[in-house]
Formats: sequence, C-alpha cells, structure tokens
Amino acid sequence: MMWRDNGEPADTYYQIRPECDDVPKTRFKIKAGKTLSVRRWEAAFSSKGYLDIGSTLSRIQRGGVHPSIRGEVWEFLLGCFDPKSSSEERMQLRQQRRVQYAHWKEECRKLDSHVGSGTIITAPIITEYGEPIKDPLVLMQAIPSANSVGSDGAKGGKFDEHITDQKVIQWKLTLHQIGLDVLRTDRYLVFYEKQENLAKLWDILAVYAWIDIDVGYCQGMSDICSPMIMLLLDEADAFWCFERLMRRLRGNFRCTEQSVGVENQLQSLASITQVLDPKLHQHLETLGGGDYLFAFRMFMVLFRREFSFCDSLYLWEMMWALEYDPDIFSLYEEPESLNERKEGSKEKVKSIRQFGKYEQENMKNGGKSSETPLPISVFLVASVLKDKSDKLLQEARGLDDVVKILNDIAGNLDAKKACSGAMKLHKKYLKKVKFLVFVFDIRWR
Repeated sequence: MMWRDNGEPADTYYQIRPECDDVPKTRFKIKAGKTLSVRRWEAAFSSKGYLDIGSTLSRIQRGGVHPSIRGEVWEFLLGCFDPKSSSEERMQLRQQRRVQYAHWKEECRKLDSHVGSGTIITAPIITEYGEPIKDPLVLMQAIPSANSVGSDGAKGGKFDEHITDQKVIQWKLTLHQIGLDVLRTDRYLVFYEKQENLAKLWDILAVYAWIDIDVGYCQGMSDICSPMIMLLLDEADAFWCFERLMRRLRGNFRCTEQSVGVENQLQSLASITQVLDPKLHQHLETLGGGDYLFAFRMFMVLFRREFSFCDSLYLWEMMWALEYDPDIFSLYEEPESLNERKEGSKEKVKSIRQFGKYEQENMKNGGKSSETPLPISVFLVASVLKDKSDKLLQEARGLDDVVKILNDIAGNLDAKKACSGAMKLHKKYLKKVKFLVFVFDIRWR
C-alpha cells in the first residue's frame, strides 16, 4: 500500500470493523517534514547499513513514524538491533533469532499440541494437580484437528497423561487464560477477524509464558503484544520485538499478595505530584487515594485504554524515542550462541545527540544518577493528573469520582501534547528536586 505524507489520519492502515462505530478516531496524522517517512528512513542508513540514530530520533520526536515502516523502526527503538550494526550482521542475527524462536515453539508444541496448530483454547485443560480435565468442551478444544499429532505420537496430544512437572503444570494452566484474553484483544480491528492472526498472538504469548518462568503470562500482555503481530509479518520477528519490550515492562507484571508490579511507579507518581502539585496530592490522600492505584491501568498496558489504537502506537514510539539510550543494545546483548559479534567491534557512544531528549535532560540535571531512573511514563500520568487537577479538586468527593474523571479522558488525549506535557513536568521536577536538595544541604551544614 502506497502512502502520501499529506496530513491525512492513518486510520485506514489499522482498519476498524464497520459495526464498531463507537471506537475513538485517531488524532495522529502523517505530516510531511515531521513524520519519519520511508524516504527519510532509508536515507538514514549508510551504504553498509549503519543507522544514523540521532537524526532518526529527532524526526520521530517531531512527528512519529510512518505506518508502513513502523515495525522495522520499532526494532531499533526497542533494542532488537544496534544502530552500529551492518545490514549483513542484522540479517544474520535475525535468522539466528528466528531459529531460536522456532526451537522454543517446537518445545512448547511437544508439551501441548495446540501450540502452532492454528487453534486457541479458552477452557482449562488440566487441574492444578496436573490431572487432565474430562469436560466435553475441553475435550473438543483439545483436538485441534483430526490430523494433529501430539508429542506422544497420538492424535490430539497428551490429554490423558497425569503431569507432575510443576513448571509444565503452571504453564498449561495459563493457556486458556491467554486464549480468553486473545479473543478480547483489539477485536474491533479488521486484522483480528482472521483466525490465523489470533493464533499468532496466542502462540507468541504461550511461548513467552514458557521461557519467562518468573512472570509467565499475566492479563494485559496481550494488549502489549497485539501491535507487534500487525507490524511485523514474521511471527518470530514479532516475538522478539515483544520480548524486548517486556524486558522493560516485565516488572509491571510481577505481582504478589503483598504488592503490585507497578508499585514503584505508583510511588514515584505520588512523589512527583506531591512536589509539583501538593494541593492535589493532599486531596487525593484525603480521599484515600494516596497509593495512586487509580493509575494502575495506565502503567500496566501503556495507555492502550486512554488512546485510540493508532494513537497509542504513536505515543509508544514517541516515548521510546524520547528516552532512547544508545547503551540499550549492550544491555540486551544476546548470549554468544545467538550473537557472534567480534570483540571490540562496537564504538563507544559519545555524542549526546544519540540520546533521546528525555535522557538528555536526565543527563543534564542528574536524573540518571540513581540506579533506576524514572521512566517517562510516570511523567505522562503526572501530566494527565495536572491537566485534570482543577476538575479533581472541585468534583472528586471519593475514589469512584477520581476513577470516573480519569476514565472520561479515554479517546480524548493528544499523544504529542501528552509527551510535551510530560517533558515539561520532568524538567520542572528535576530542577525542583535539585533545589530542595541544595536547600537541605545548606540547612544541615
């Protein structure tokens, strides 16, 4: 499909089913001279395939990414590939990753023949003790097709076998939950009318749940993974893009009986609001919302509910470009078996231009001095609260009111303005904290 940078909305790239007329329209427009176009993207590579990441980030920060190249741009933003790698090195690495994914998927298929079969299960297939469930609905789902052969050589797989391996039991217990979530994810999109696309999403999440033992699968991951399926045609490439994003977000999904995964971000949000808008913070505490749990969903699925589908993608790439750190690839370096790059082949990055603007601000104001610098998402939520501050102060008489006021923003936010507001708050916060530390030091000398 050919595109012109003519300022028109990009909704047609992510077609909405005709009967879904209540879905918010996108505000994102392809703008010549601002949006990273196909031509600009191709021109950013040298003859050997090295990417000028600085100019790329600048363009994305101004106007996002053209829909037709979004997937390949995201692979760099998320650290799948090093901008300093050549085209040949990336091709080799891509192939190695595809082989690795195929190996993991086959491993999962041997454990359960639904994986890779094109089917999705939505009912439990085993008990928590590893006993097969004999329910007719489950048995019907447990035979993907008359020709499917399980790891034991029997049609339909190991459905009568008692499982004792706790890792396998835990994984199998998540499969139906993945299925239920997949069938609810972005179903207003024409793309997901095709069973094969739903099956891709289910397979990727099933494989990820198998390889990430600590996190497994949690509700919300399907929302994070869904765009990858649409943007990258090869299932393995989509998996690795999702896996890289999960390296950033997996802490959000690690919940225990004592705490939620996003607790640190919620605490940071409370601290920021207390510094920048003490009156609002006090009001929220009075209402019993001092833990800021009302913002839980925004962090968990990266604002997928607050923006239209297209706008949420625009927001994500803006965020990733703003907080891009050139060390991201070395942090995500593959084991030697996956990446046989020559020692010392990567040059040390020195130019601040190769950092996103958010990271540049952190470097200038000491925001990176801590081991875990605050992600821009915290300031995005803080900017939403700031915009709704007057309404919250005047109308919120309980936590239900707070939730209702924040829910009303769904589909009414502008991604670029939200990022701009977050950047302003971030800068203001760093300076204010720096000043408070300075005053504190003087008083205690």
